[in-house]
Amino acid sequence: MTDTTRTQLLLETLTVVADTLVDDFDIVEFLHDLVDRCAAIFDAVDVGLVLADSHGELVVMASTSERLHLIEVLQLSAGDGPCVDAYESGDVVTSGSLENIVMRWPAFASAARDSGYQSVHAVPLRLRRSTIGSLNFFSDSTGEFDVKEVLIAQTIADVATIGLVQERAVKEVSSARDQLQHALDARVVIEQAKGVIAHSRGVEMEEAWTILRHRARSRQARVADIARGVVDGLIVL
Repeated sequence: MTDTTRTQLLLETLTVVADTLVDDFDIVEFLHDLVDRCAAIFDAVDVGLVLADSHGELVVMASTSERLHLIEVLQLSAGDGPCVDAYESGDVVTSGSLENIVMRWPAFASAARDSGYQSVHAVPLRLRRSTIGSLNFFSDSTGEFDVKEVLIAQTIADVATIGLVQERAVKEVSSARDQLQHALDARVVIEQAKGVIAHSRGVEMEEAWTILRHRARSRQARVADIARGVVDGLIVL
């Protein structure tokens, strides 16, 4: 990818993030759009985003594939891995090769490698002195993030964090986490709806998500609202 193309994608992404500073926006759709855009900017095979709930427990909020979703869930369940470390330390965690972290995170490294990944880079979502989650980049090839890439990734993460908590929640970090709890609860309903769609249509979870997201966009509705209708049996997809 040329620097010009990357710059254009970056500017478009920052513009999208700025659009969240309004009274009404779909946080779930925003997060999925964000990881999709980040994957394009960094030529990453997959990008995921995890957020802390009101108890400080990390939850997978968005991922560009189901295989990454499973790796993130495995990592969060174990409470151990680069994405968890980025959240807990507030620092960027980068590994150009999974071989370099086998000793530190053997279970994660093994699972990620078995899924086809070769490198991982985790960037904290920071709000003042606290961290509310991490933005995580996975690649099927080896290679470090250089200084410029780290700066770009952290800039996106920092601006996205402001967009997530918005002005009305920036005053206190605890309020920001309460604000995010709604999004985390919505994620549970969405996963349930994906399961319903996958079962009824006989499709994979990724296809179920595409169907759900398309309906929300076509109706100009929140993804979580459509998902609730599916779970309650009021909407059939």
